Amino acid sequence: MTSSTSTTVTEPIGDPGDPGKEGAAATKVDPELIGRSPGQLMWRRFRRDRTGVISAYVVLFFFAIAIFAPLIAKLYGKNPYTLYGQDSPDLLNEFGYPVGPNGGISSHFWFGIEPSLGRDVFTQLLYGIRTSLAISIAVTIIVTITAIILGVVAGYMGGKTDYFIGRASDLLMAFPAQLFFVAFMPVVTALLVSPADETPTYIRVIALIVVQWFLGWMGLARLLRGQVLTLREREFIEAARVTGASPWRIVRRELLPNLVTPILVQSTLMLPGFVTAEAGLSFLGVGLVEPTPDWGRMFARAGQIYQNDLTYMFFPGIAMVIFIVAFNLLGDSVRDAFDPKTGR
Repeated sequence: MTSSTSTTVTEPIGDPGDPGKEGAAATKVDPELIGRSPGQLMWRRFRRDRTGVISAYVVLFFFAIAIFAPLIAKLYGKNPYTLYGQDSPDLLNEFGYPVGPNGGISSHFWFGIEPSLGRDVFTQLLYGIRTSLAISIAVTIIVTITAIILGVVAGYMGGKTDYFIGRASDLLMAFPAQLFFVAFMPVVTALLVSPADETPTYIRVIALIVVQWFLGWMGLARLLRGQVLTLREREFIEAARVTGASPWRIVRRELLPNLVTPILVQSTLMLPGFVTAEAGLSFLGVGLVEPTPDWGRMFARAGQIYQNDLTYMFFPGIAMVIFIVAFNLLGDSVRDAFDPKTGR
């Protein structure tokens, strides 16, 4: 019986009359057995994870909304700043609530209108997502860069450098993060703008980034330090030292490629945390304020009027839940794709 699972076929090549080529053979390898790089294997495992793929599409959808918010609003024909309810008296009643059912949802206002001011909820949400994601992405990038620098330096250099960086991270990790955010946001803005002056929006954005960065880098830095402590004793690092490679070359060519997995996974898991932190600060009134569209500010407004208009809270709330869940599931899927032995 002939096996149907044969994977290689050997055929003679060359001129049979040529004694120099007699006995030579070429091997045809089954495509299924072709070697793949770690990145290709990771991508293949990720594509097989249906939850991860769906979560990736959801996350990309939110990023597309953030990027194209101005274009979507232009096609929609409205913006998040115009007080439509005050321009058209028939949209709000004498108490300032939408006249139409379900928060004033109609073909003209897809998600309804905001009580009292009468702004369009759909464009408020579009620009709110854009604002929150922009700030959170900036924080994630800065935190990741800081963690890479300090974590790798501490792990590779060791000694006093490792000691001082470790004690600094221990001290900062002892701070209650949420209370620190609330307490120091006014302090940071006061350092940049006189308390007697109105704080510009860009100053508040800078303050949000700085405050979250200050207490956001320690976890990833400690993780990378531990990875580097393990890697620096491996044979390929010793071989690089023996050949006279500089510390910078060892870090760049040998260590960093082996740290891609924890960096990517942890960054993916950090971003939704920064989104909720930024929204929480705006909700408490120490982040972005009127009239800047923001997820947290919409929640703060919804908390004031939910008893009379629950619809206003529904759309930003459901959008936040979907985004956070999808991003966390995406982070888990990316981790499992890089390390299939890790259990959820």
